[in-house]
Amino acid sequence: MLSRTADDLYWMSRYLERAENLARTLDVSYSLSLMPQGGLGDGLDELAMPLLISGTMNEYLKRHGQLNADRILHFFALDAENPASLYNCLSAARSSAHAVRGRITADMWENINATWLEMRSIAEQGLGHYGVSRFCEWVKERSHLFRGATVGTIMRSDAYHFIRLGTFIERADNTLRLLDARYKLLGEDSEDHDDRSARAYYQWSALLRALSSFEAFAELYRGSPRARKVAELLLLRADVPRSLSSCLEEMQKILAGMPGDNGRPAQRLVAELDARVRYTVIDEVFEHGLHDWIIESIDQMHRLGNAIHSAYLEAA
Repeated sequence: MLSRTADDLYWMSRYLERAENLARTLDVSYSLSLMPQGGLGDGLDELAMPLLISGTMNEYLKRHGQLNADRILHFFALDAENPASLYNCLSAARSSAHAVRGRITADMWENINATWLEMRSIAEQGLGHYGVSRFCEWVKERSHLFRGATVGTIMRSDAYHFIRLGTFIERADNTLRLLDARYKLLGEDSEDHDDRSARAYYQWSALLRALSSFEAFAELYRGSPRARKVAELLLLRADVPRSLSSCLEEMQKILAGMPGDNGRPAQRLVAELDARVRYTVIDEVFEHGLHDWIIESIDQMHRLGNAIHSAYLEAA
């Protein structure tokens, strides 16, 4: 496969996964912003969280000067001038899909093209007319439909592998960033039944719901969600689809099946990362410091992305 084609397939899936992840981030922040804050911040603090997680806070402040709920929502969701907006993620995904139209199935193309056309219609109406929660659910639904069309219709060739590779590396990075943002906000919350503990319950529950992991948590753990339990679930449980461990396991399988010797650095790196997570227990993570552990993992995911790019996506 030409590196240019592989690059478009890889980034098509990364941008679609990124759009879904951004919608999850926006949905949880918007929902929490509507709750009574109890003197522990305000709704604007919650709405600003997606800007901090996506690294677009400075760009927002440069253009708008101060935090404003409606402007934050538009900037993050539908702003065509914000490269990191949901609007531009879906635009980039559609452009990449168009470039590899001959390598994806008709079902995949029709799904992503219809998604982009509807996104443009939503942008014309405005988020206030459409509704924030409804919009976020729509983005997640369109991502699910594309993933279903991909798994159900495309041959298990290199094209499929690059699509899946892009999905899992983007998903792993998002899970790490979302967990880190909530942990920095709450810390290792106490078990006392006070306002902070109640706030922690809703914050951790919202994070689990944002990552479609609330039911898994309820099945595996007793009691209310707390930092250690949530971190263990989202980092170390390979049976939870959006966990770091699950994503690394899937990427290792994909890269191990890639032909040729060019990918050995990426294969070695993902195997090292998978082993680091597989043979770690949550007490070791907290002894190291959860924030530091997550930041190191984000850096390692960046290194893995660079290794994949060098091995497969650069023109020879």
